[in-house]
Amino acid sequence: MKVKRVTLTTAALSVALAIAGCKETVPSAAPAKPPGVPVAKVIVRPVTPFVEFTGSLAAVKRVELRPRVAGYIQDVSVPEGRFVEKGRGLFRIDPRVFQAALTAATARLREAEAASLLAQAEHARAEQLFGQKIVARDRLDTATASLNARKAQVDAAKAAVDAAQLDLSFTRVTAPISGRVGQALVTEGNYVASGVTPLTTIVSINPLHVYFDVDERTYLRSLAAGRANATPQGSQAAKVMVALLTDKTYSRFGRVDFLSNTADRGTGTVRIRAVVDNPDGQLTPGLFAKVKLETGAPQARVLVSDQSIGTDQGRRYVLVVGKDDKTEYRPVELGPVVDGLRVIEQGLQPGERLVVKGLVRPGMQVTPQSAAIDGTLAVPQTLGAAK
Repeated sequence: MKVKRVTLTTAALSVALAIAGCKETVPSAAPAKPPGVPVAKVIVRPVTPFVEFTGSLAAVKRVELRPRVAGYIQDVSVPEGRFVEKGRGLFRIDPRVFQAALTAATARLREAEAASLLAQAEHARAEQLFGQKIVARDRLDTATASLNARKAQVDAAKAAVDAAQLDLSFTRVTAPISGRVGQALVTEGNYVASGVTPLTTIVSINPLHVYFDVDERTYLRSLAAGRANATPQGSQAAKVMVALLTDKTYSRFGRVDFLSNTADRGTGTVRIRAVVDNPDGQLTPGLFAKVKLETGAPQARVLVSDQSIGTDQGRRYVLVVGKDDKTEYRPVELGPVVDGLRVIEQGLQPGERLVVKGLVRPGMQVTPQSAAIDGTLAVPQTLGAAK
């Protein structure tokens, strides 16, 4: 072996000798520790099987308010877009014409009652004279007929007074139901026709109906048997959960109260209606809604966080940590999301550990670190950096 001669200064030679001395005293490096990764056990929880649909909300009660009498609008007190109680006054029609009609009807009633009193006196006199054989039978018959006619006139006059009172009360247009009132369609001074001119609309807001269409398979598997054994309003009614399109969770519960009596042959679906409570008024008739229909009894299912699921050429997989702390590639079949967790239909068993997240590949030796799990949603949280 040839040795190349190099001329060094005194300082450079000293540095080289110091480095050489250090190399002789440094011990050999220890083997690297496997990287730490957050690991969590899969969760097993009872999950009710369900199917999701898109439906639409509708009011249980809807009224298009129209006047019962004709006249000119005298006052409008509609709180547009707000909630009104049943009986709240909304419109006022000029009552003077109807007040005059009531006064006239009352006068005719008093006139009829006076004529009836006279007929009663004549009938009593005719009965007395006929008993004394002073008058003939026809005189009594005439008095009896006159009395009955006067009584009928009194009844007709009373009915006319009742009708006039009704017409007068109809000049005050009130809310027939409790609900949210719409826009006032007429203002003061306009003439409205009885039963023709629309005034406004009112829709009930609690509870609401949600309509959705289920496929034939779901209907036969989950709803047809209940229809045959019990009414939808009974204890066997299917349960649903409802959420708006922007909601991340289903927080409103309802029940099916109507099944269509026919199926749509064109779409192969059956129209379903459910009742859902709306105490806060956030649900609005006409909006689209997500509907989760329960299709069976609760079953124990394996749940994991979505962040632990990877994608490999269209296939979904997770990395399971074995007994020797090596990661294993495990293809899985995904189910629906329940309370923020993903149901695993196939591929995982209860008690298995899987990598929550991190740059880990199959067959890699790791140092498992227990991942924190939120008690409510059981979603693994971010861990600190591995040592």
